[in-house]
Amino acid sequence: MVNIGLLGAGRIGQVHARILMSLEGATAAAVSDFLPEAAGALATKTGAKVMTSDDIIADPNIDAVVIGTPTTTHYDIIHQAAEHGKAIFCEKPIDLSVARIHDCIKAVSAAGVPFMTAFNRRFDPNFMKVEAQLRRGAIGDVEMITIQSRDPSPPPIGYIKTSGGLFRDMMIHDLDMARFLLGEEPVELFAHASCLVDPKIGKAGDIDTAMVSLKTASGKLCQISNSRRATYGYDQRIEVHGSGGMLRADNVLTDTVEIATGDGYRKSATEPFFLERYAAAYTNEMAHFVECLNAGKPMTPSIEDGLKAQMMADAADESHKTGKPVTL
Repeated sequence: MVNIGLLGAGRIGQVHARILMSLEGATAAAVSDFLPEAAGALATKTGAKVMTSDDIIADPNIDAVVIGTPTTTHYDIIHQAAEHGKAIFCEKPIDLSVARIHDCIKAVSAAGVPFMTAFNRRFDPNFMKVEAQLRRGAIGDVEMITIQSRDPSPPPIGYIKTSGGLFRDMMIHDLDMARFLLGEEPVELFAHASCLVDPKIGKAGDIDTAMVSLKTASGKLCQISNSRRATYGYDQRIEVHGSGGMLRADNVLTDTVEIATGDGYRKSATEPFFLERYAAAYTNEMAHFVECLNAGKPMTPSIEDGLKAQMMADAADESHKTGKPVTL
């Protein structure tokens, strides 16, 4: 049985807490949050103890920590948790600085503790099946991948100002997915981006509409499109074209009911946003973390996967600003 300390009782912390309550082999032993009332409310639901972050990390009875705190806190928490021998599950991004992520890798490596970067989309059942089919050669050699990821509406401007920008906050998931599906590392990246959704986002120094093209050494291509607006709902689609066919994962709808009238065919709406759309993925990723800890197996995505996605996000930002491709 793995005793896990939850650091952060916000939206994502609550998701992980609910999942831990349903999993065998793990328990939410303690919870901390900057807001004591938030920690107390989550502790009441889970039966966990309310403790400070420092006390959770220092407690020898707690085996692992789930870091669901703001990105700016990750660096110090990772170093502290590694020093105390805790296994670490960390929400993306690990840090907004590649140099500081390298520091975290050194600390984790020196301590020899397990580390998992929470790229939950790798654990979506549909995307997992696409990847498994690719590895089995179901469509021959991969030639082109298209990843579409569009949010129903932009986040608050206050969040935009501290998020690190669309490439590091939003597209980082898709950059990791590209690596997951391509089967080899991209070596070149080119980005186009604009502010088309809300001029306030541009005034805050960010963009809200972007396209990135990736190329591998063998010539495989991947195109990613992101938008902070999709009037029809949460748009999450993947298509892979290969030498022997095509694989596609379409949007997940709220139900499978379809109505046909004289006006045509109409399906149900997409799932409203990421918590609903990726509910199974959140469960699968935490189950993987717990299983690996109990069995002593290596886990993925690793801290190095978190680093590489951050490096690609930085490259996208550079390409957008310079108008030139970036070698990875």
